[in-house]
Amino acid sequence: MHSLRLRRLGIDTHEEAVVYMRQDCHICRSEGFSSHARIQISSCGQSIIATLNQITTDLLRPHEASLSESAWRRLGVTEGEEIHLAHAPQLDSMGHVRAKIHGLDLPEPALYGIVRDIVAGRYADVHLAAFVAICGGQNLSQREILALTRAMVAAGSRLTWNRQPIADKHCVGGLPGNRTTPIVVAIAAACGLTIPKTSSRAITSPAGTADTMETLAPVTLDMLAMRRVVEREGGCIVWGGAADLSPADDILVRVERALDLDSEGQLVASVLSKKIAAGATHLLLDVPVGPTAKVRSTEDAQRLAALLSDVGSATGLELGIVLSDGVQPVGRGIGPALEAHDVLAVLRNEPGAPQDLRLKSSMLAGRLLELTGASPLNAGADAAAQLIADGAALRKFEAICDAQGGMRVPPRAAHTYPVLSDRRGRLAAINNRLLARIAKLAGAPAAKAAGVELHVRVGDAVEAGQPLYTIHAEAPGELAYALDYVKVHAEVMQLETPP
Repeated sequence: MHSLRLRRLGIDTHEEAVVYMRQDCHICRSEGFSSHARIQISSCGQSIIATLNQITTDLLRPHEASLSESAWRRLGVTEGEEIHLAHAPQLDSMGHVRAKIHGLDLPEPALYGIVRDIVAGRYADVHLAAFVAICGGQNLSQREILALTRAMVAAGSRLTWNRQPIADKHCVGGLPGNRTTPIVVAIAAACGLTIPKTSSRAITSPAGTADTMETLAPVTLDMLAMRRVVEREGGCIVWGGAADLSPADDILVRVERALDLDSEGQLVASVLSKKIAAGATHLLLDVPVGPTAKVRSTEDAQRLAALLSDVGSATGLELGIVLSDGVQPVGRGIGPALEAHDVLAVLRNEPGAPQDLRLKSSMLAGRLLELTGASPLNAGADAAAQLIADGAALRKFEAICDAQGGMRVPPRAAHTYPVLSDRRGRLAAINNRLLARIAKLAGAPAAKAAGVELHVRVGDAVEAGQPLYTIHAEAPGELAYALDYVKVHAEVMQLETPP
C-alpha cells in the first residue's frame, strides 16, 4: 500500500469525496491511476473511497495529496497526516444497476447490496445518477419499491419508543409554500401525541420543511438530541440527514436535486423509510393535486396514494392519505424565511395571517388526531383549530424550538421588487412551477430570506398596476436573475380580462 502526506487546499465539492494527486506522482505512475479513478484512502483505521482528480501544476508536491472538504470530514484527518492509497474494491452491485437499465427486475438482495454500497460511499456521483435514473418515472415495480424501502431502513439506525401511537405527517411536495408541518406538529404535540418529525431539505423546490424550520430553530440534531427533545416536549422538527435515519435517502436526494428529478418509486421509498426508521406507527400523507403541482391529475394522485398505502401497509404503518387542492400555493411566502413568517403568523393568531394555511393546517392536524384516536371522527379539525385559537399550539411550538436549541427570528431580505399587473382582470391561474423557479433564481433555499411573497389568489379581481407578488433576494445579482426570468415568462399568473 502506498502513502502520501496530506495538504489542505480547501476545495468544496459539496458532498462528493475527491482526492487530488499530481499526475506525475510516483503512485499514479506505479498503480496506473488516471483521472476519475476510484481510490480507497485509509488513515488511522478509517477509510473512504474517493474520485481521483489529477493536477498538472506545482499546486501539490510529488509526495503530497489533498482531499475535498467533504472527504476531510468523512476520513477525520488533519493536514500533515499520512494517508494510504489503493485501488477501490470491485463495485459488484453496479452490475445489478446495469441489469435494471437493460430491463431486468431488481431482486431484494440486489437492492440491499446497492443501498449498502451507497451508504458506505462506494458509489461515485455518476453511479448514483445512474441508480436515480433507473428509479425514475414508474420504472420500479411495487415489489421493488417495498424492497428498496426496507433496504433503506436497514442501512441506518432506528428509533424505538416506549409508547404508542407514534404519529407523523408528510407532504409529497410539489406545491410552493404549503408549510403546514410545523403547525401540525405543534398541534399534535399540544394534544399529547408523540410526533418525532424528521424533514428533508429542498430537492427541486425553493424550500423544504427543514430549510424553513432552520430559520426558526436548530434542526441539525443527532439521534440522542432528537430523543431528548421528543421526551421533553412530545415532538420535534429536525433535519433527517443528521440522525442517521435512512441515510441513503439524503445521498439520493442530493443527486435528485442536481438532476431536478423526483421519481415516484424513490419518493415512496424515501418517505416511508424515514418514517419507519423514526419509529412511526401512524402516518398522515398530504398529496396536493393540480395542473402545475408535482401530482397533476386525480388519476395520478390515486395511483400514488394506492402505492403508498400498499407499501406502507406491508411495512406495518397505518396510513391516512389526503388528496388536497394543489391549484395554487398555500400561504403567502415561498422560500424558507418567508414561509416561516407565515407559520408564526398563523400560530400567533395575527389578523393578517394567511387563512388558507390556517385552514389546511387545522384540517391536516385534525385528520392526524382522528387517525391516531386522539380525537373522534369528524371532530379533529375543530379541536386543532381551537388549539391554535387558544395559543396552546404556539406555546408548544415555542417550547419545541427552545428544546432544539433556542428560537430564532427569521431573516428579512435586503432587496425586494414588486411585480405589477399590466392590466385589469381576474386572476384565473397561477403556474406553481414557474413561481417556484422565480423563488429559486432569487436565491432560495440557500439564501434563507430569498423567495416570493404572494399578494393575490386565484379568483381575485386585479387592477392595472396592482402588485401580484414581490420578489425577495439577499443579493442584487440574484434579484436581477429572477427579474430576467419574469420578463420572458408572463404566464406565471394568468389574467382573464373582463368583457
